[in-house]
Amino acid sequence: MKTVFLGEEQSDIFLIQSVDSHDMEVMDSECAYIQSHTPKKVRLAAVLVDDWNRELSPWEAPPVFGKEGFGAGAAATLSYIENNVVPALRAERAKTSPAGSNPATSLGKIPQSADNVPIILGGYSLAGLFSLWSVYQTDIFSACAAASPSVWFPGWIDYAASHAPRTGAIYLSLGDREKKARNPIMATVADCIEKQAALLGGLPHTLEWNPGNHFVDSDIRTAKGFVWAIEALAC
Repeated sequence: MKTVFLGEEQSDIFLIQSVDSHDMEVMDSECAYIQSHTPKKVRLAAVLVDDWNRELSPWEAPPVFGKEGFGAGAAATLSYIENNVVPALRAERAKTSPAGSNPATSLGKIPQSADNVPIILGGYSLAGLFSLWSVYQTDIFSACAAASPSVWFPGWIDYAASHAPRTGAIYLSLGDREKKARNPIMATVADCIEKQAALLGGLPHTLEWNPGNHFVDSDIRTAKGFVWAIEALAC
């Protein structure tokens, strides 16, 4: 894994997103959308994973499409983010911060990281599911932006029903044609995301429906999730 940093070093908020090579191709447009829709200064860490199905899956599962199954590498990826990416963001900001500054004073009463910079974890598709799973494991993230997350993943809804997220706000979205997928397991995604939203109860959250199938505007959909999460934390 390697991490690419985008946005402003002197930031109000840290964004972390697991990405593949396609995501990296549209990362500039995603960042541009975020920066044009919030007055906050953001620093985005794009974590480039090498094996999508293994490194972002919370547990092993048989193939759903094609011949490739799912590994159980999410724990290692989360550990990499906690022990490498977050410290790198904090160290980078510390080098550029004026003495005595507090970037979070305008963000209201929200969960804070140790150095008072909120951290939002987000992603698209399986990276969206990874983000959801991660906020059930740790309270380090102030919010979660899960765009078109793979909540159809075998066993996920049962897991979410028996555990509680440890974050301040969760954004969910889905394309309104994703339920028309030919794969019968993936076609359950609309029912699953509605169940996921219901399971969040009184936790600040939203479920946004976007036009199109799973392969439309992944950059903008993810950016919208991050913007919503930033606004939710500022309330």
